[in-house]
Amino acid sequence: MNNKLIISLSPHIHGGNTTSKAMHGVLVALIPAFIVSLFYFGLGALIVTITSVLACVIFEYLIQKYLLKANSSIHDGSAIITGVLLAFNLPSNLPIWIIIIGAFVAIGIGKMSFGGLGCNIFNPALVGRVFLLISFPVQMTTWPKPEILSTHYIDVQTGATTLTLLKAHMPVEADYTDMLLGNMGGSLGEVGAIALILGLAYMLWKQIITWHIPVSILGTVAIFSLLIGIDPITQILSGGLLLGAIFMATDYVTSPMSTRGMIVYGIAIGLLTIIIRQWGAYPEGMSFAILIMNAFTPLINMYIKPKRFGEVVKHG
Repeated sequence: MNNKLIISLSPHIHGGNTTSKAMHGVLVALIPAFIVSLFYFGLGALIVTITSVLACVIFEYLIQKYLLKANSSIHDGSAIITGVLLAFNLPSNLPIWIIIIGAFVAIGIGKMSFGGLGCNIFNPALVGRVFLLISFPVQMTTWPKPEILSTHYIDVQTGATTLTLLKAHMPVEADYTDMLLGNMGGSLGEVGAIALILGLAYMLWKQIITWHIPVSILGTVAIFSLLIGIDPITQILSGGLLLGAIFMATDYVTSPMSTRGMIVYGIAIGLLTIIIRQWGAYPEGMSFAILIMNAFTPLINMYIKPKRFGEVVKHG
């Protein structure tokens, strides 16, 4: 009886990954894009980002403490991520009070109303962004022109984005180089394709995400754009496509669990984005496409499942 075999529930080996570690990794990956936004939008980018992050963290703390009567989870970094991603989906001249409303919707409705991290159906930052887009369409579609290390916030020169010009069948002002470097109008995180791709490379290297969702989105956009006769490179480099494909569609909670499910999910987002851009009322469709497919994620998980360990597959 001295040699007892003790059996415990799995998992038996801890991989070392934690929620806070993953969130901090995403924050590191967002640094290049943040630097680019500061370079082109200056003070406005700083004010919008700080306001969004602080508002998201404060709202999450207050809701957990006084409404849910639960322990605070702001230390895990998820509220900070929501704040940064919400800011990256906003113009750099958006008034502070509108940013605070967006943060409240993102955290209060998009996240905490479902029970907090791990329970939300939709990406919280996109919930906040779409709410603001519908509620304040003028302020949300007034885009500051890039001005290196600008010291202006509200009083800035504004202009049309690449997608707005394409929608109006007007000549596009930015070329591929401008799009890669970020020298074009748009939301904070939309500019600087190279910076966003560096973030993707970092997260793939650190195994924070896998390639399936970003590659399936970008591949679908490229192929579908060619089929309908529009420039695939402009479609990929402009608007929120890269930001959404890399940092928002890959959200652990709101994306499918299996690799096949991720590919189906990514293909659908790519198709919906181009459909909305080309034939919808809005020049940009990435946010709507991701939120629509967030709703289908439980269905994808139900019908597209990974092979279970020890499962015998019958042929014929």
